Amino acid sequence: MQLENYRGLNALVTGASSGIGRVLSLRLAKEGARVALVARREAELETLAEEIRAAGGEAVSLPCDVADAGQVTDVARKALEAFGSIDILVNNAGYGGQSNFLDWDLEDMERLMRVNYFGTLYFTKALLPQMVERKTGWLVFVSSVSGKIASPEKSAYAATKFAMSGLAEGLSLDLEVMNAGVHLLTVHPGVVRTPFFTEQMLRGMPEKTRNSMVEPEGLVDAIFGALAKGKRELTYPGGLSAGYIVKALAPNFLRNQVLRVTKK
Repeated sequence: MQLENYRGLNALVTGASSGIGRVLSLRLAKEGARVALVARREAELETLAEEIRAAGGEAVSLPCDVADAGQVTDVARKALEAFGSIDILVNNAGYGGQSNFLDWDLEDMERLMRVNYFGTLYFTKALLPQMVERKTGWLVFVSSVSGKIASPEKSAYAATKFAMSGLAEGLSLDLEVMNAGVHLLTVHPGVVRTPFFTEQMLRGMPEKTRNSMVEPEGLVDAIFGALAKGKRELTYPGGLSAGYIVKALAPNFLRNQVLRVTKK
């Protein structure tokens, strides 16, 4: 289901206060959509909302911890009250981490799953029914290449993204069987230059990986291009998707390559 005209549509973006979510929100508003901005940081959300309004767009800021199902239900209700409907849901909120499994704090590992996976689950469960009822809507799940191919010192993070990508794949099939009129695009970014990457993560990143980082604007352009073509999956940069084929055909070779590339 192709999406080319955003005029008159209503979008909700999680993780909107910075990085990919911020750039996506600005682009949606520029294209004519009204945008509900969701993140924990209220001040940053309101700054973004004011920027959108100053450019002639319409936005509401809705502070929320996506890991809290009760907060998600409340914010989804507020978004529907503000706009009447949500046509586009972008599940983008998330954070990362880097540690050997044995050294990774269990509480943080649990928090990663609640934010990255359950946050997506909660918002989709809250807003998908009204899309199905109207027989129209678009879901965008911002997962990661780490949701397809794991790497050292990313076990807990990769688990959240594998779960997110698995949910997206199964849900996309459900929507097809239901003839729901709702399209789901799963996005698998590589290493994008955003505040997502803490100083600790950057220090632990191999130099070749740091040098391969891409800008969020390019990723957002690719997302809009994928929606316009009705694609169900997007990997950015596109060359990374070759790894999926190698994994399927020669898993041991890919494993050795991942170990080689990720050595500091």
